[in-house]
Amino acid sequence: MEKLRMPIGVDDFGKLRTNNFYYVDKSGMIKELLENWGEVNLFTRPRRFGKSINMSMLKYFFEIGTDKSLFDGLTISKETELCEEYMGKYPVISITLKQVTGATFAAAEQNLWEQIMAFADNFNFLIESDRLSARDKRNLQKLCNGTGNLDASLKQMSEILYKHYGKKVIILIDEYDAPLQKAYENNYYDDMVGLIRQIFGYALKSNDSLFFSVLTGCMRISKESIFSDLNNPKIHSISDERFDEWFGFTEEETVRMLNELGLAEHYEVTREWYDGYRFGGQDVYCPWDVINWCDQLLNTSDRIPQNFWVNSGATDIIRQIAEQSDSITRDQIGALIEGRTVRMNLVQDLTYRDMMDQPENIWSILYTTGYLTHRTRYEDGSYDLSIPNREVKNIFMTKIDAWFTAKILEDEDGLKEFFAAFTSGDAETLEDCLNYHLGESVSYLDGGNYEDKETFYHGLLLGMLRTRKGWEIKSEREAGNGRADIIAFNLRKKDAYIIEVKYSKKDKDLNADAQEAIDQINRLRYDQYFSQRSPKSIRHYGIAFCLKQCRVLTE
Repeated sequence: MEKLRMPIGVDDFGKLRTNNFYYVDKSGMIKELLENWGEVNLFTRPRRFGKSINMSMLKYFFEIGTDKSLFDGLTISKETELCEEYMGKYPVISITLKQVTGATFAAAEQNLWEQIMAFADNFNFLIESDRLSARDKRNLQKLCNGTGNLDASLKQMSEILYKHYGKKVIILIDEYDAPLQKAYENNYYDDMVGLIRQIFGYALKSNDSLFFSVLTGCMRISKESIFSDLNNPKIHSISDERFDEWFGFTEEETVRMLNELGLAEHYEVTREWYDGYRFGGQDVYCPWDVINWCDQLLNTSDRIPQNFWVNSGATDIIRQIAEQSDSITRDQIGALIEGRTVRMNLVQDLTYRDMMDQPENIWSILYTTGYLTHRTRYEDGSYDLSIPNREVKNIFMTKIDAWFTAKILEDEDGLKEFFAAFTSGDAETLEDCLNYHLGESVSYLDGGNYEDKETFYHGLLLGMLRTRKGWEIKSEREAGNGRADIIAFNLRKKDAYIIEVKYSKKDKDLNADAQEAIDQINRLRYDQYFSQRSPKSIRHYGIAFCLKQCRVLTE
């Protein structure tokens, strides 16, 4: 039997089903969609949770002339009456807006035209159809050339298809909100909102050629800005129980996948790193993570989990939130990193313009984009939010550490005082400097495991020391009979410094742990690191941290 391949980056259902890719069967969504029929259906999920492949699946199922064998053996194939009535029976308009990313409104309009032109060109043969009027044929030709009415383009195309095939049209629009995000970033948001509102208004409201439509996106943009002209679209967000199992991999699906691929022994680490999301009433894994992780396990000897989801898209949102947050928000983020929950009221139909206007909106953004998930939903509409898994926790810690370091680097006077104390051996002043900066940090130092805490303090010192030009700074270097935490060497003055960092479980242990750090430097003979350099002096620092306090000893 040919080895199954992991469908990394494959979002075409037909290619996936005919090229020996592993497929997690989501075809049951088709039945639920038809049984809960709505003229306009919007599904919002974070990126990389299977929106595009599901939209492709819908296209292949409904589209006239489809290869019905693509669905052999899938759940939907058992619904024989439904398949007989709907499979391959409808004209389908399927476009994605993820590439509408122009730096200007004019460029974004052209991006959108390119999507319309590419689709219309597939039906250029209808110019010869005896079921179309001369006006219809002119409109089709204009759509193929990109010279028609962009606002009415989808409606015109649906009318043309309806007249030719005699069947109402299904419209599928993937990543509907992507143009709005880019427009917001590039300062043409109002123009893009107006254009999208017009296109949707024409195509999705009072369109006699429309059977139904499905839209997907990451954000649920407020009804007033985009959907104001539509009659009650059905919105299925990550909080809704309907359709909750069709995006993301369920526990059962993930376990089956690991077993079938011979990777069952990696279940626990898969769950720790990539599980933890809750959509409606369903616990789910991030499919992008699971697919990439299985591919790594199958094809390499590397058994260290990677940040696949985080690395597949921008993380600017975390940086912006960290930079704009106040001390209360930072403490709440700290609680999340510790593994606790925070209870928040969420607004799930924001506009991009509103996102950063109110401090409380950051929780809604983090929730809808997949950086947070919910554990409990209360009758008053509030949610207990948490970080879903180890991968997302890592990005919080990394970005917040970077923010914390940046805040320190902005304090030039504070850094001058820090280095003056460091080079002179003034342990008391050095301790005061570090305690001041720790007081400005988030509170996740209160929890987490030992390695996370010590790593944070270690990174704090490295970040500060590496701002100094003309210094050589090394971390975790073999020295004497062990590994020194931090080695510093003043290249001009030829002075050397060895720093050993300790984490104290209680503040009363700070002095003893700092002294143990000094003793370790001496016991393991870290000074031997400099045996070939003959420094003028070597100063030892033992620094112990506990929460937002530290103790500095030197010799």
